[in-house]
Amino acid sequence: MTGFTLLIVALLFFVTSVVGVVTGSNSLITVPVMFEFGLDEKVAVATNMFGLTFMAVGATIPFLRAGQLDVRRLSPLIGVTVAGSAIGAALVGIITNQGIRLIVSIAMIALVAFSVFGRGSRRGSGNMGSDRWTLSAIGIAATFVLAIYGGLYSGGYVTVLTAAFVAFFGMTYGGAIAATKLINVSSSGVATLVFMWQGLVDYKLGAILAATMFAGAYIGAYFVTWMNETWLRRIFLFTVLLLAIKILYDQVRVN
Repeated sequence: MTGFTLLIVALLFFVTSVVGVVTGSNSLITVPVMFEFGLDEKVAVATNMFGLTFMAVGATIPFLRAGQLDVRRLSPLIGVTVAGSAIGAALVGIITNQGIRLIVSIAMIALVAFSVFGRGSRRGSGNMGSDRWTLSAIGIAATFVLAIYGGLYSGGYVTVLTAAFVAFFGMTYGGAIAATKLINVSSSGVATLVFMWQGLVDYKLGAILAATMFAGAYIGAYFVTWMNETWLRRIFLFTVLLLAIKILYDQVRVN
C-alpha cells in the first residue's frame, strides 16, 4: 500500500472503531476494504483481527474504570470464548481464499437478516454493576458457537453477541455492550495469536491499524459510559440500518 492509501485505511478504521464500540460489525466494512486494496484474503482477515485486539482493549478500559464490568461473573464466558475462537482461527488456515470471500459475503447478508428480525433490547440502566443478569446454558452454548465465528472472521460477531447477552442472560443493552468488549479481548486476542503462528499477519499495516483502532475505541467507549439506554439503542439500530443498505447495494451491484 502507498502512504496515501495507508492514511485512508487508517482513518476508516479509526471512524469505524469509534462507532463500533456501540454497534460492532467493524469487520464487515474494514475487511472488504482491504480486499479492494489488493490484500490477500487470509492476510486481510488476520491483520484486521490483530487491530481488533487493540480496539477491544481500548474499548474495555473506560468500562472498567467506570465500574461497569464484573470480570469474575464473566469469567465462564471468557473461557468458552477462548476455546471457540482458537478453533475458528485455526480454520482460516484451512479454508481457501475463495472460501474466505464467501464467508464474508454470507456474514454481510446475515447481518441484514439480523437487523430485520433481531430481537429488541430490554430497557435498563446500562450499568452492569446493577444489572440483574444470570448465566444460562443456552447463552453459554451460543457464546461458544459465536466465538468460533468470531475467531474465523468476526464480521458482525459483537453485534450478534450483544443481542445474545440481552436475550439469554437478561443483561441491559448498556451492560451487554460493556460485557462484549471484554469478551472480544479474549476472542480477538486468541485468534490473533493463532494467525501470528500461521504467519498471516501483516505487522506493518497491523501496527498502524492497532494504534488507530485503540484510540478510536477508547474515545467511543468513553462517550458510551455517559450515554443512556435509549441513545445507545438508537445509534445501534441506525448504524445497522445503514450497514444493511450498503450490503444490499453491494449485492445488487455485483449481480
